[in-house]
Amino acid sequence: MTVIDAHQHVWDPTRARYDWLTADLAPINRPIGFAELRPALREAGVDATVLVQSADNDEDTELMLRTAEANPEVAAIVAYVPLERPADAAVRLAELRRNSRVVGVRTLIHDIPDPDWLLRPDVDEGLGVLEDAGVTFDLVAVLPRHLEHVATLSARHPGLRIVIDHLAKPPIGLADIEPWWTLIARAAENPLVHAKVSGLYSATADGAAWTVDAVRPFVMRALDVFGADRLMYGGDWPISLLSGGYRRVWEGLSAIFAELGSEERRSILGGTAERFYGIDARALDAARKWSRPHVETDE
Repeated sequence: MTVIDAHQHVWDPTRARYDWLTADLAPINRPIGFAELRPALREAGVDATVLVQSADNDEDTELMLRTAEANPEVAAIVAYVPLERPADAAVRLAELRRNSRVVGVRTLIHDIPDPDWLLRPDVDEGLGVLEDAGVTFDLVAVLPRHLEHVATLSARHPGLRIVIDHLAKPPIGLADIEPWWTLIARAAENPLVHAKVSGLYSATADGAAWTVDAVRPFVMRALDVFGADRLMYGGDWPISLLSGGYRRVWEGLSAIFAELGSEERRSILGGTAERFYGIDARALDAARKWSRPHVETDE
């Protein structure tokens, strides 16, 4: 099968503005390119990645486009458009969609002070632009309030395909599993809503303190409410460097995935991402040829 990492980043503070990338994030507060990730992907056996926006500006998106051009492993891009300016969003989206690798849109809503930003009329119209274009929306649900909005967005935009990044940051390592436990099930009621098994670090002060046993109940909850055909693996690199690095994340999640059936693993490790994002088969073929240079692929 084609193994797809559905959530990774690159960034360069000399080319784009990243307001969240502050001095306290010293290990990753620097230009980070795809070449730094490639050895970890090869070691893990990952064929292709989905490159996800890291800043709400066009410069970051342009950096992703250039990265994809230079690295065949990048099979898809989740870009930025200004949802709060629907007319501009439509123009920019049409421009970006000339590149078949651009499959979705994301906004860093967790960095916006208003937790109800997604419900604003102008933003709602912007989401309608995505719905009409058949483009997916990555939702960064960090607060319970963000997760509560999934049901509202599903009702307003019944054709919009949404993926919840990082399982909406479950309370790993904390005593109280609510309200996440209930809200994630409510979000999953819409069959068009998917989720990423990614970024599952400890919710305590030490993000690197997570263990496989601590993560497992939340992955199993996601499996119960979404099913494997609506879940996708993401390495969350280079954020994962702050919580053990790519290898640790891959091996930790792989230990959980190994407990599943073969079809469930195929979905989570690539099938779901390919279907949800509608990743171009030619891009996946190019990624496989690059990641498996000594293995022949079907022509």
